[in-house]
Amino acid sequence: MLDKVLRAMISLLLAVAGGALLHLASPALTLFISTEVLKMDMGIFKLTLASMLCILVGAVLGGFIGFIMSSFLIRQLKRFNVWVETQFNKMPIHDVVAGACGLAIGLIIANLLSYSFAKIPVVGDYIPVVFSIVLGYLGIHITIKKRKDLTGIFDVIPKTLKDAVKLKEKEKEKAAKVAEIAPSEKKLYKLLDTSVIIDGRIADICETGFIEGTLLIPVFVLEELQHIADSADALKRIRGRRGLDILQKIRTESNKLKVEITNVDFDDISEVDSKLVRLSQQVGGKIITNDFNLNKVAQLRGVEVLNINELSNAVKPVVIPGESMQVTVVKDGKEPGQGVAYLDDGTMIVIENGRRHLNTTINVEVTSALQTAAGRMIFAKPRV
Repeated sequence: MLDKVLRAMISLLLAVAGGALLHLASPALTLFISTEVLKMDMGIFKLTLASMLCILVGAVLGGFIGFIMSSFLIRQLKRFNVWVETQFNKMPIHDVVAGACGLAIGLIIANLLSYSFAKIPVVGDYIPVVFSIVLGYLGIHITIKKRKDLTGIFDVIPKTLKDAVKLKEKEKEKAAKVAEIAPSEKKLYKLLDTSVIIDGRIADICETGFIEGTLLIPVFVLEELQHIADSADALKRIRGRRGLDILQKIRTESNKLKVEITNVDFDDISEVDSKLVRLSQQVGGKIITNDFNLNKVAQLRGVEVLNINELSNAVKPVVIPGESMQVTVVKDGKEPGQGVAYLDDGTMIVIENGRRHLNTTINVEVTSALQTAAGRMIFAKPRV
């Protein structure tokens, strides 16, 4: 069917071409055959009888030649089509697209330039053809060679949109994680910070049943505890390991309080305390701490705080004057002759005349204890 359509088109095309060519030869016919009949106007497109005859003869001859040559032309057209298809198959699709775009750009530029040179005598009619060939080829060649650079330029907008989509998806994921721990009537979240975990008293408080709801321990607090436990400083290492042991004790031994670990994190915030306040705001929970500064910051941002030191002030003190304990003096105090030691929970003990016992484990007698919202401090002297 396709061959028949092509044969008809070729025959028609050559018929038109033959009629047009012989129409140009009609003046010569009237020149050799000078008769008034041939010069008679037929009233159709202002054509004379000679012109009509030439067009008809040319169309018949052209159509006949086209019909005879159509088989050969169709075979050549198919061969050309196969060659073009083979060449396109060898080229990557992005080179084909780039070449097509370059050809279009080259032809547009050629058309714009040709208009300016078209009025030049003699060669003006041929310049557009030359420009179209040269600039079309240059457009194809340049766009294929510089394809990567050009795609890099056009990738700016898609990349920006892609980043925006990724950011939106990341926010959705974060919102989904927060939604998993959204406040409800059954879950009254209490968030533990690093200092109160290391302090250790939270484990005993949980056993008493004074804290209701669910203990929520963020993963960034666990990471900070692990970092402290891996510290090169011996005191920090002991405190970090103590904190991890306290958490394990709460999870395994506490029957009156549920403990949950959340993976919610805030990459745009670097400080652990700020992350804790943000998470508390999102889940509607309260922060349990003994950090004086965190206490104040959380209150300023509208987050309720349960301070272990304030609770301790409301009950009996941890130590009383006259009590004995065994400690290791680790550094000098601020006043001359003073030494400083620490309990396992980080409580500072200022020892009168303790400097001479530096790096030594001694028995001391408590002389007084100072308990504030910022923490506690014990004053002692070497026991004789």
